[in-house]
Amino acid sequence: MSLAPSPSATMKPPRGKLPVSIITIVICGFAFLALLYAETSRSFFKLKSCPRRHAAKKSRDNLKSFELDDRFEFDPEECTVNTGKWVFNKSLEPFYTDRSCPYLDRQVSCVKNGRRDFDYRRWEWQPDDCTLPRFNPELALKKLRGKRLMFVGDSLQRGQWQSLVCLVEWLIPEDKKSLKRGRFLSVFRAKEYDATIEFYWAPYLIESNSDQPIIGDPKKRILKVDSIEKHAKNWRGVDILVFNSYVWWMSGLRLKTLWGSFANGEEGYEELDTPVAYKIGFKTWANWVDSNIDPNKTRIFFTTMSPTHTRSADWNNTKGIKCFNETKPVTKKRYWGSGSDKRMMSVVASIIGKMKVPVTVLNITQLSEYRIDAHTSVYTETGGKMLTDKQKADPLHHADCIHWCLPGVPDTWNQIFLAYL
Repeated sequence: MSLAPSPSATMKPPRGKLPVSIITIVICGFAFLALLYAETSRSFFKLKSCPRRHAAKKSRDNLKSFELDDRFEFDPEECTVNTGKWVFNKSLEPFYTDRSCPYLDRQVSCVKNGRRDFDYRRWEWQPDDCTLPRFNPELALKKLRGKRLMFVGDSLQRGQWQSLVCLVEWLIPEDKKSLKRGRFLSVFRAKEYDATIEFYWAPYLIESNSDQPIIGDPKKRILKVDSIEKHAKNWRGVDILVFNSYVWWMSGLRLKTLWGSFANGEEGYEELDTPVAYKIGFKTWANWVDSNIDPNKTRIFFTTMSPTHTRSADWNNTKGIKCFNETKPVTKKRYWGSGSDKRMMSVVASIIGKMKVPVTVLNITQLSEYRIDAHTSVYTETGGKMLTDKQKADPLHHADCIHWCLPGVPDTWNQIFLAYL
């Protein structure tokens, strides 16, 4: 067979017409100039979310590729993180498991405790008007280099702390990391980064008679709503502080509170409605921040309330038992259950809005509201002991629909935290 070119292949193009190859080059040249213009104009024109979604989707599809196209940076002023939907991604695997991370409490290690469905770990939060960058553990450690990061609050805040530690610790050699636990303060140290990720136990932020040891009966707890220094002295000098306080206030009772000087000591308490006591205590925290924090040296974050899911009728499962056996998120837009008190949310918003020191609010409440499937339920412990088979068979009294399995929803909280950081 002859391989010589056909006559048509060797003919010159008719005069006045350009060959296709030249037209292609010209078109590509214009496209390149347009792209270059878009790049140099980035500071003048805000990019829409469509190309950012495309860039982020490529990154999520490749779990080993953490780097997003740096032309499409997350802008918290343009992105309303708390409105969106959970999207199931069957190929999504967490950065860690409750078997691979040595620092998880047994309380939140659901799979290790017998949970057999794993789909709750494969939902991604997708905001409506932007793309949330995938968590990048290497970037997180670089941002924390030479810094102290401290989470302050209750056991839900401890869950967020453990989540972040587990999200980054696997990148660090064994001899370059350590964890020291204490009654109030626990510290994870990344030695080669000269960084610490710490947790400080202060469930009310202000002082109470139940800080340590914990008083199990809420009727016996007394809050010192204008006293905070006992805890706050441990927050000085920290570079990044992340606070929360909600669930401990929600006992369903009027709260016994002390403030000022009472001649009768703890017998001089007043009983206040929860939102009133919370407002006084939160103002005490805000005044301390405004009086003691230099915003040029320390960044302040506040994580909004973590919802509880103890009433299955809220999401129209009239035959359900709290969050027990739930395997999918609620899909109803803007679902809001009885476990989140909007009065408490408004207290936070009103006080933070008047503070001198800027506070970045990590608004995780609405996105967490949908996740009735992600609590520890009966795959947990109580009083330091694993639930027995008999207790697991009685979810009405023993299912924990307050705390979250790890890996799980708190990983998304930290994804948002890193995006803001």
